[in-house]
Amino acid sequence: MVKEEAMVLVNEGRMLPLMEEFYTIQGEGFHKGTAAYFIRIGGCDVGCHWCDVKESWNADLHPPTAINSIVENASNYSDTIVVTGGEPLMWNMLPLTQALKEKGLQTHIETSGAYELTGIWDWICLSPKKNKLPTLAVHAAAHELKAIVYNKHDLIFAEEQAALVNEDCILYLQPEWSVRDKVVPLIVDYVMKNPKWKVSLQTHKYLNIP
Repeated sequence: MVKEEAMVLVNEGRMLPLMEEFYTIQGEGFHKGTAAYFIRIGGCDVGCHWCDVKESWNADLHPPTAINSIVENASNYSDTIVVTGGEPLMWNMLPLTQALKEKGLQTHIETSGAYELTGIWDWICLSPKKNKLPTLAVHAAAHELKAIVYNKHDLIFAEEQAALVNEDCILYLQPEWSVRDKVVPLIVDYVMKNPKWKVSLQTHKYLNIP
């Protein structure tokens, strides 16, 4: 297939720039401890300085892959499928999620919410970023708000974002890994004073799970 044809299919969501796919344990948020198949899509222009998968940012580095192949692989491992990135909403997620739902699979997404919400999702984990804010549609649909805390000013941003999500959205504060020893006490104190929030940890890193 020539590059131009592949890009047409990528723009339609029938192929996606696949960085990696793997079966592991969800380490963060509401579904931590759950066996899940992760589909990591390349491409992101949000540009978080502490991102631990910067190699995902350039979509051109990751081969356009037919969604039928992705879905077939996913269906061999788990009922829970987590689509992450990169920023997966840069692409049309409807074809992928329709195909996953046809297999009877649970569809989860991890997103900054900075792009139009596409796809059929059983669980939306919104992790908003200051430099490219979520759309109102993602705020409204989010099941889980996961605010990353790098410093105390991030708590102010977290509250601003919490005011925009729906009333049933579960609120998490998660320490940024590289400064976890510094910010965990800050988060613990904040959650104890503001119990609408919960603490999320990257448990897979503590347990050394890929």
